[in-house]
Amino acid sequence: MAKAVSIALIACGVVLLYFGGQSFHSFANDMSRLFTGAPTNRTILLIVGGVAATLAGITGLALSSRRR
Repeated sequence: MAKAVSIALIACGVVLLYFGGQSFHSFANDMSRLFTGAPTNRTILLIVGGVAATLAGITGLALSSRRR
């Protein structure tokens, strides 16, 4: 059960990172960086959420394999 959740977290994390990368190269994000010097909040949340979910999934897999 724990492995399935960990794999799902990794998959969701990769999807969030993909959409964060797409958002980073969007026109709206380019305009935001032009005027404020920073990417949009949505882009930051997608990338940070993707990294957090991926790391949580990898940690879950590592810990579940140690228990056996």
